[in-house]
Amino acid sequence: MTIALRYAADEHEAADILGHAFVKMFRSIHSFDETKGNFHGWLKKIIINESLDHIKQRSRFTSLESGAAEEPFVNNSVIEKTDAAAILQLVRQLPPATHAVFVLYAIDGYTHKEIAGQLNISEGTSKWHLSEARKILQQKITAIQNQ
Repeated sequence: MTIALRYAADEHEAADILGHAFVKMFRSIHSFDETKGNFHGWLKKIIINESLDHIKQRSRFTSLESGAAEEPFVNNSVIEKTDAAAILQLVRQLPPATHAVFVLYAIDGYTHKEIAGQLNISEGTSKWHLSEARKILQQKITAIQNQ
């Protein structure tokens, strides 16, 4: 559920994602090969892929090319004063494609090349979405701190 919550807009959507992921897991359990990895990693990949499929259904990924994505300044003292649950709630408010790229890169540790392959976008588009996520989150966190 924790993995699905990273990608979902809310708990209900995460529950839907998890339900679909478990159906896929049970249908393909015969293909699991413990010599290629552990069960947890296999299930995690199924949940992430189901999350991405769900996001793709909700929105269309646009091909936004940017030669050099601007790296926004993030004030760490502002982030340190913000609750992790509040930050996750802000991440959920990002546009779906931007949300997916941010979680894949910043939380799950995928590279831009891997993200591009997963989402059928270019590496430049992945970098743009990450930069956009950082800008939006910085603005939202700063607004919260200034209240």
